[in-house]
Amino acid sequence: MQSRRLAIFLQARARGTGVAYPPTATEGTGLLERAFADTAAATSRGHTLDVLGLTVRYGGFTALDAVDLSVRAGEVLALLGPSGCGKTTLLRSVAGFVRPAAGRVLIDGAAVDMLPPNRRRVGIVFQNYALFPHMTVADNVAYGPRARGEPRARVSARVAELLEMVQLSPLRDRRPRQLSGGQQQRVALARALATEPSILLLDEPFAALDRSLRLDMQIEVKRLQRGLGLTAILVTHDQDEAMSVADRIAVMRGGRIEQLGTPVEVYDRPRTPFVAGFIGTTNRLPCTVRTAAPGEATLSLPGGAELSVPLDAAPPPPPGPALLILRPEALTLHDEAAPGRFPVELGLAVPLGGQTVREARAVDGTPLRLTEPRQGAIRDLGARAWCGLAPGARPVIFPPNEEA
Repeated sequence: MQSRRLAIFLQARARGTGVAYPPTATEGTGLLERAFADTAAATSRGHTLDVLGLTVRYGGFTALDAVDLSVRAGEVLALLGPSGCGKTTLLRSVAGFVRPAAGRVLIDGAAVDMLPPNRRRVGIVFQNYALFPHMTVADNVAYGPRARGEPRARVSARVAELLEMVQLSPLRDRRPRQLSGGQQQRVALARALATEPSILLLDEPFAALDRSLRLDMQIEVKRLQRGLGLTAILVTHDQDEAMSVADRIAVMRGGRIEQLGTPVEVYDRPRTPFVAGFIGTTNRLPCTVRTAAPGEATLSLPGGAELSVPLDAAPPPPPGPALLILRPEALTLHDEAAPGRFPVELGLAVPLGGQTVREARAVDGTPLRLTEPRQGAIRDLGARAWCGLAPGARPVIFPPNEEA
C-alpha cells in the first residue's frame, strides 16, 4: 500500500498539485480515485518510439531486416519470438548498443540513432541485473543521476522515492550479493527509472526468477508502468509473460515482425501458422474446404466427417486442401455422434487447475489436445468419443503448405 501511495504522490507532484508526502490512509482513498482517473492523462504525457526500416547485419547474417515499428505513448509493447529472431538486437539498437546498417530510431519524433546510449534517455533492465557488486543498493540506483552531474540533494530524494516505490528502503545499504533474485531485479528496475527515461527497455527481465516470483515481478512492473505512464518495450520468449504484461505484441521470426497486435488479436486471429503455434497451444487438422462464403466455411475432415466453421478471414479460403487450426478450448467432447462432430480416440487426461487437459487422436492419427471441465464426465483411456466446436470458437484456416 505504501508503494502505491508513493506512486500516487509522484503523479500528483508531476501535476503540480502539491500533495503532501506520504499521504495518509484517508488521503490515499481519494488520491487512489484520482490516480485511476488520471491514467489516461499520464499516458498522454508518455513518449513515443518509432523504428523505421531498421536493418542490422553481422557479416553475411541479417539480424534485422528492414523492421518498422511504432510504440505508442504509455504502452508496453512485447517483442516475442524464438531465440535468434532479432528481438534483443532490436532492443539493443534502440538503446544505442548496436549500430544499424540502415534505418532510423525516433523518440517523440526526433532522430536519436546517431546519439550515444547515454544521451538517448532510455532506461534498461537486463536479465542478469547488471548491478555493481561493490556498490550498495542506494548507490546502484544513484549511479545514473550522479553520472549526469545532477545535484546531490535531488539524487538523494530520487533514490529515496524509487526505493520506497519498489519496497526496498530497508535494504538500501546492502550489497547485491546480500539480496534475493527478485530484490536484485527491483534494484535494477529502480536504477533504470532513476534517470527518468523517455523509454524503458526490459530485456528478458524475469527469466532468471522462479515461477511465483516471476509473476509477482510482472505485476509489479505493470503496476509501476501504469502508475507512471511509462512507455516500455519488453523482450521475452515467454508467451504467457507477453500476454499478461503487454498492451500489444510483436511476434518476430527471422529478423522480421510476423504479426503485431493486441494479445487477443494474436491469439484469436493469428496471421500465419507460425504465430498460431508460438502463441498458445494449437490443434492442426488437415481438411478440405468444400464451400466457403463470407462468415462460414464447410470442411471435410479425414474419415469423411463434415464441419461447418465460422470465419473471420476475408476473403474466404478457396475450395481445396487446407489446414484447420483450433485452440484446445475451441473443442468439446461428446459421447454420441451427431452432425458437426468427428470421431476421436481418447488419450491421457491431466488435471490442471480448474480444468483437465485431454489428449486425443483423430481417425487419421492427427494428435489433438482439448480442455474439459475438472468435474466433467469420466472417460476411459482409449475410449471412442466425438469432437465438436465449442460455442464461440473461432477457427483459422490456412493453405496446407504455408510455412509454420
